[in-house]
Amino acid sequence: MSGTPTPKQALILWCLLGRYGSALQSALVPKIDKADREALLAGRYVEATKEGRSLRLTVTDRGWNWAGEHLRAPLPPSFRVLQDWLERIGADLAANGRTLAELVGPAPEEPAPPPAPTKKKAAPKPKKPTAKQLRARIEKAYLALTGGERAKAVRLSALRTELADLDRATVDAGLAAILSGDKTARLSQFSDPKSLDAAERAAAFSPAGEPFHILWIQS
Repeated sequence: MSGTPTPKQALILWCLLGRYGSALQSALVPKIDKADREALLAGRYVEATKEGRSLRLTVTDRGWNWAGEHLRAPLPPSFRVLQDWLERIGADLAANGRTLAELVGPAPEEPAPPPAPTKKKAAPKPKKPTAKQLRARIEKAYLALTGGERAKAVRLSALRTELADLDRATVDAGLAAILSGDKTARLSQFSDPKSLDAAERAAAFSPAGEPFHILWIQS
C-alpha cells in the first residue's frame, strides 16, 4: 500500500480508536474487507492476533501517530459527519496542546466473564416400598396415631397425613392389600355418612366405588 491509508482504511483505524485502539474484527462496523486489513497490517498501522474464531485488531504506535497527525484525512463520503467531528476534535486538541491518546484515554478493564452455570443434579427418585415394607409403614403410622394401642379406629384422613411422604397411589396399594385378605387389619365405613366432612370424603379409599374411611389393626 502507499504510505497513507485510503479513506476506507482510515475509517477502520477510527473504528478501532473509538474502542480504545483494539477490538475483534467481527465486532466492527462496517465490515472490514480482507484487502484493507492486509494493507493496514503491511503498513504496520495495526497488528492482528487470533482470538477464538475471530481476529483481534490493535492499532500500533505508528497507527496512533498517523491518526493524531491526520484528523483531517478524508473518509468515505457517507461518513461526512464523522469527518466534521474529527476536524472539530483536531482543532480542540491543537488549541489545548493535548494528544489524541490523552483524549481517548486507557481502555477500561473488561469485566470477568460470569462463571459457567452448574447443572443441578436431579434428586434421586425415592424407591417405592415393597408390599411388606408398605404394610409395616401403615402399621407404624397407625400405632403412632393410637399411642401404641391396637383395635382402635383410625381415620384414613389422619393416616394419610401421617404417611405424607408417600404418594396417594402407594398408600392406596397398601390399603388394597389389607382389603384383599389381611387377617390382622380391616377397613370399615362411618356408620353415619352424614357425619363425613370434606376432608374425610377426600381421604376415603374407594377401590370399587364403595368408600372406606376407617382402618383397624388387631392385636
